[in-house]
Amino acid sequence: MTIDELDARLIAALREHPRVGLLEIARQLGVARGTAQARLAKLEARGVITGHGPEVDPSKMGYTISAFMLVELAQGRLAEAVESLEELPEVLEADAISGPQDLICRVVAHDTEHLQEIVNRLLANPAIRRCTSHIVLSRQVPPRTGPLVNAAANPQIDTAAR
Repeated sequence: MTIDELDARLIAALREHPRVGLLEIARQLGVARGTAQARLAKLEARGVITGHGPEVDPSKMGYTISAFMLVELAQGRLAEAVESLEELPEVLEADAISGPQDLICRVVAHDTEHLQEIVNRLLANPAIRRCTSHIVLSRQVPPRTGPLVNAAANPQIDTAAR
Protein backbone atom coordinates (compact mmCIF):
# COMPACT_ATOMS: atom_id res chain seq x y z
CA MET A 1 0.00 0.00 0.00
CA THR A 2 1.35 3.37 -0.94
CA ILE A 3 0.29 6.95 -0.65
CA ASP A 4 0.22 9.55 -3.38
CA GLU A 5 1.21 13.20 -3.47
CA LEU A 6 -2.22 14.44 -2.30
CA ASP A 7 -2.11 12.05 0.68
CA ALA A 8 1.38 13.35 1.53
CA ARG A 9 0.24 16.97 1.29
CA LEU A 10 -2.81 16.19 3.44
CA ILE A 11 -0.65 14.56 6.12
CA ALA A 12 1.84 17.45 6.03
CA ALA A 13 -0.97 20.02 6.36
CA LEU A 14 -2.51 18.17 9.30
CA ARG A 15 0.86 17.91 11.06
CA GLU A 16 1.66 21.58 10.44
CA HIS A 17 -1.77 22.85 11.53
CA PRO A 18 -3.36 20.10 13.67
CA ARG A 19 -6.04 22.35 15.12
CA VAL A 20 -7.29 23.72 11.78
CA GLY A 21 -10.57 22.27 10.54
CA LEU A 22 -10.79 19.95 7.57
CA LEU A 23 -12.55 22.61 5.49
CA GLU A 24 -9.52 24.90 5.85
CA ILE A 25 -7.11 22.05 5.10
CA ALA A 26 -9.08 21.25 1.94
CA ARG A 27 -8.92 24.92 0.93
CA GLN A 28 -5.15 24.97 1.46
CA LEU A 29 -4.77 21.82 -0.65
CA GLY A 30 -7.08 23.12 -3.38
CA VAL A 31 -9.50 20.18 -3.16
CA ALA A 32 -13.11 19.75 -2.12
CA ARG A 33 -13.84 19.13 1.55
CA GLY A 34 -15.36 15.74 0.62
CA THR A 35 -12.15 14.74 -1.14
CA ALA A 36 -10.04 15.67 1.89
CA GLN A 37 -12.47 13.86 4.21
CA ALA A 38 -12.47 10.72 2.03
CA ARG A 39 -8.66 10.70 1.80
CA LEU A 40 -8.35 11.18 5.54
CA ALA A 41 -10.82 8.38 6.24
CA LYS A 42 -8.90 6.00 3.93
CA LEU A 43 -5.57 6.89 5.54
CA GLU A 44 -7.07 6.23 8.98
CA ALA A 45 -8.72 2.97 7.89
CA ARG A 46 -5.42 1.71 6.44
CA GLY A 47 -3.61 2.63 9.66
CA VAL A 48 -1.36 5.19 7.97
CA ILE A 49 -2.66 7.93 10.27
CA THR A 50 -2.76 6.55 13.79
CA GLY A 51 -3.80 9.55 15.85
CA HIS A 52 -4.65 13.22 16.07
CA GLY A 53 -3.76 13.92 19.68
CA PRO A 54 -1.42 16.59 20.94
CA GLU A 55 2.27 15.77 21.14
CA VAL A 56 3.67 16.05 24.65
CA ASP A 57 7.20 16.99 25.76
CA PRO A 58 7.97 14.94 28.90
CA SER A 59 10.78 17.33 29.90
CA LYS A 60 8.21 20.13 30.31
CA MET A 61 6.45 17.91 32.87
CA GLY A 62 9.59 17.40 34.94
CA TYR A 63 10.96 14.28 33.26
CA THR A 64 14.35 15.75 32.42
CA ILE A 65 16.12 12.42 31.84
CA SER A 66 15.44 10.51 28.65
CA ALA A 67 17.05 7.11 28.20
CA PHE A 68 17.04 3.99 26.09
CA MET A 69 16.99 0.79 28.06
CA LEU A 70 18.07 -2.57 26.68
CA VAL A 71 16.30 -5.40 28.47
CA GLU A 72 17.36 -9.04 28.57
CA LEU A 73 14.58 -11.48 29.42
CA ALA A 74 14.36 -14.91 30.98
CA GLN A 75 13.63 -17.31 28.15
CA GLY A 76 9.95 -17.50 27.17
CA ARG A 77 8.73 -14.75 29.51
CA LEU A 78 8.09 -11.90 27.10
CA ALA A 79 4.41 -11.41 28.01
CA GLU A 80 5.20 -11.22 31.72
CA ALA A 81 7.96 -8.67 31.11
CA VAL A 82 5.71 -6.56 28.88
CA GLU A 83 3.11 -6.43 31.66
CA SER A 84 5.76 -4.96 33.99
CA LEU A 85 6.74 -2.39 31.37
CA GLU A 86 3.11 -1.39 30.80
CA GLU A 87 2.67 -0.75 34.54
CA LEU A 88 5.32 1.99 34.48
CA PRO A 89 4.10 5.29 33.01
CA GLU A 90 7.74 6.33 32.47
CA VAL A 91 8.11 3.61 29.80
CA LEU A 92 7.05 5.48 26.67
CA GLU A 93 7.59 2.64 24.21
CA ALA A 94 9.11 -0.82 24.00
CA ASP A 95 10.09 -2.87 20.99
CA ALA A 96 11.25 -6.48 20.69
CA ILE A 97 14.62 -6.53 18.95
CA SER A 98 17.12 -8.97 17.51
CA GLY A 99 20.54 -9.37 19.08
CA PRO A 100 21.75 -10.20 22.59
CA GLN A 101 19.01 -8.17 24.29
CA ASP A 102 15.31 -8.82 23.83
CA LEU A 103 13.69 -5.40 24.19
CA ILE A 104 14.62 -1.78 23.71
CA CYS A 105 12.59 0.75 25.66
CA ARG A 106 12.41 4.51 25.62
CA VAL A 107 11.97 5.75 29.16
CA VAL A 108 11.91 9.08 30.95
CA ALA A 109 12.72 9.96 34.55
CA HIS A 110 12.86 13.00 36.79
CA ASP A 111 16.56 12.44 37.54
CA THR A 112 19.14 9.65 37.63
CA GLU A 113 17.89 8.40 41.00
CA HIS A 114 14.41 8.05 39.54
CA LEU A 115 15.88 6.18 36.55
CA GLN A 116 17.56 3.79 39.01
CA GLU A 117 14.20 3.22 40.73
CA ILE A 118 12.65 2.33 37.37
CA VAL A 119 15.45 -0.15 36.68
CA ASN A 120 15.06 -1.67 40.16
CA ARG A 121 11.30 -2.04 39.72
CA LEU A 122 11.82 -3.84 36.44
CA LEU A 123 14.52 -6.11 37.84
CA ALA A 124 12.16 -7.13 40.65
CA ASN A 125 10.26 -9.12 38.03
CA PRO A 126 11.89 -12.55 37.52
CA ALA A 127 11.02 -12.34 33.80
CA ILE A 128 13.60 -9.55 33.44
CA ARG A 129 17.22 -10.66 33.82
CA ARG A 130 19.15 -7.49 33.03
CA CYS A 131 18.61 -3.82 32.15
CA THR A 132 21.20 -1.60 30.54
CA SER A 133 20.40 2.12 30.39
CA HIS A 134 21.80 4.64 27.94
CA ILE A 135 20.98 8.22 28.89
CA VAL A 136 20.25 10.57 26.00
CA LEU A 137 22.66 13.51 26.05
CA SER A 138 20.96 15.49 23.28
CA ARG A 139 18.49 14.80 20.50
CA GLN A 140 20.03 15.29 17.08
CA VAL A 141 17.09 14.22 14.90
CA PRO A 142 13.67 14.55 16.55
CA PRO A 143 10.98 11.94 15.91
CA ARG A 144 9.76 12.62 12.40
CA THR A 145 7.72 11.07 9.66
CA GLY A 146 7.56 13.93 7.15
CA PRO A 147 10.53 12.79 5.04
CA LEU A 148 9.20 9.23 5.06
CA VAL A 149 5.75 10.37 3.91
CA ASN A 150 7.35 12.37 1.08
CA ALA A 151 9.49 9.38 0.05
CA ALA A 152 6.45 7.07 0.03
CA ALA A 153 4.49 9.55 -2.08
CA ASN A 154 7.35 9.99 -4.56
CA PRO A 155 9.06 6.58 -4.87
CA GLN A 156 10.59 7.44 -8.24
CA ILE A 157 12.89 10.03 -6.63
CA ASP A 158 16.30 8.59 -5.68
CA THR A 159 16.60 8.44 -1.89
CA ALA A 160 20.23 9.59 -2.01
CA ALA A 161 19.17 12.74 -3.87
CA ARG A 162 16.91 13.79 -0.99
